[in-house]
Amino acid sequence: MEKPLYPSPYMRITQGHDQGSHIGSFAIDEAGSDTGIDNLLAPFTGIIKKTYISDANEIWFESVEKVEYPDGTIDYMTILFAHDNDISNLSVGKVIKQGEILYQEGTKGNATGNHCHFECGQGKFTGSGWHQNSAGNWVINNGKNVTECLWIDDSIKILDSHNYTFKKIPKDFAENNAEPSEENNNKNETFQNGEKENTTNSKEDKNENPNLIFTCQKDDIYAIRLKKGQKLYLE
Repeated sequence: MEKPLYPSPYMRITQGHDQGSHIGSFAIDEAGSDTGIDNLLAPFTGIIKKTYISDANEIWFESVEKVEYPDGTIDYMTILFAHDNDISNLSVGKVIKQGEILYQEGTKGNATGNHCHFECGQGKFTGSGWHQNSAGNWVINNGKNVTECLWIDDSIKILDSHNYTFKKIPKDFAENNAEPSEENNNKNETFQNGEKENTTNSKEDKNENPNLIFTCQKDDIYAIRLKKGQKLYLE
């Protein structure tokens, strides 16, 4: 299950939620590394559900599967992005994988200086994707605070967090959730099937020289994928 990652490799938030033009919403403005135009990466593997070129080139990006929110919620997520100068490469139905280039900063619409306005909504895309709030601003449906939706990791350079605190993905998360390589699969299978090791089928003989494959860092629930016939020994 994916953890939605903050979409900019450089965090420089210039306007927070419920401020200025964001009154009554959970939107933030992300300005990237400098005053130029930076790429925004897909926070999760998702599909474009709507584009709106008549205003600020908005797009609505929905996760293809449920994701894990930092506050513990397990649900789909939809994110609204705005201000890209050109979204001719984006169309409804296009699927973009987590970490791939999705959007760009810009000044399309009511924007001063290159940046990206984005806001998160819990659940799948609904209705028109947004509604007008009491302050007259158009906001995403089912809006939710970005710190309760997006994670950060060591790849993100924080220049200005605007006093927001984002939960960090544990360093070992990517390693523990990576697909095992074919080479490692073959090594494990060879050892566990006893094809190249001078071992017997007894538990005692296996434990005399155990093959260390993982060290538990904390009490938790873990999952492992095994092939038919493979054995798992825990110390």
